[in-house]
Amino acid sequence: MNDGEKTYWLRFADEARKLGSPLYKSLALAVDGDAALKAIAARGRPGQPHANLLFAAVHFLLLQGAQHPLRDFYATLGGTNEGDAFAAFRDFVLTHADAVAALVETRVTNTNEVARSCVLRAGFAALALREPAPLRMIEIGPSAGLNLIWDRYGMRYRRDGVVAQIMRDAPLVLDCELRGTQAPPLMETPVIAGRVGLERDPVNLSDADDRQWLRALVWPDQPQRLERLDRAIALYRSEPPEIRSGDALALLPDMLAAVPPGEAICVYHTIAVYQFSAAMKEALTAILATAGRPVWHLSFEFDGAKDYALTLTRHRDGVAQARVLAVAQAHGGWIEWRA
Repeated sequence: MNDGEKTYWLRFADEARKLGSPLYKSLALAVDGDAALKAIAARGRPGQPHANLLFAAVHFLLLQGAQHPLRDFYATLGGTNEGDAFAAFRDFVLTHADAVAALVETRVTNTNEVARSCVLRAGFAALALREPAPLRMIEIGPSAGLNLIWDRYGMRYRRDGVVAQIMRDAPLVLDCELRGTQAPPLMETPVIAGRVGLERDPVNLSDADDRQWLRALVWPDQPQRLERLDRAIALYRSEPPEIRSGDALALLPDMLAAVPPGEAICVYHTIAVYQFSAAMKEALTAILATAGRPVWHLSFEFDGAKDYALTLTRHRDGVAQARVLAVAQAHGGWIEWRA
């Protein structure tokens, strides 16, 4: 079976394997053959990934205190059972079918994986070498906005030990493995003139349910990610950046026009535009190309083949110059610099 012949659930299982979640790999493989569970997952909004919604809905209810043997399989809840969880998972979903379906129908997948900031820092460092002007950052699809404050996290980039350490005394220090033979220009950080996020479904971190849903999107056999998320949320809430609610494509032209002439613009996103239609992606490119001034575009997205690529594009006078800077793990666990 080639990738084109795989079902959605088999592709998700393969992605879970690559990202180090044996629990979600095994659950996705089993859900692939279960019509009842797939029908519940399919009740999400158009364009929303079924697996993320179903799995997060279950995790949310368990985090909210639902009691069930499934808890024994979830390390984020103190579980230590690494056996086959599907029977317990299926029983939980069918027992709580109304509650699970309500979450699937009303919530969206707005995962905010803070470790992607390790990839962003490398990209912005490369940008700083090319652009001396103070930077106006506009993030598309920031979810809760945790990657809007990438420069407030400490970071350790490792290859056979610590290769580079930035802001070692920061409240949250992220780890990233360097792969390949090159290293990104990590110490170059642009002067930031301002930052804003454009988000259709922003996460309100002052709302307990919204925070819990964001936590539920973390995969339950990766408790270190949940701990990292909780610390990032605390740091964010101490000085939250601006997030404007609405359609990013509708908001973006006015945002670009309002940036003062002495500032450089960078529109960026991390694994967000996969939810865009082809027409929406074309519209985004057109907006950047016709801004009437140079615009940088930093994108960390699936490349359509096998990698998640960090790409830096400069739009000027209708001409786009793009360069793939790196490939990286989707959750930011490693980066391979290629520029």
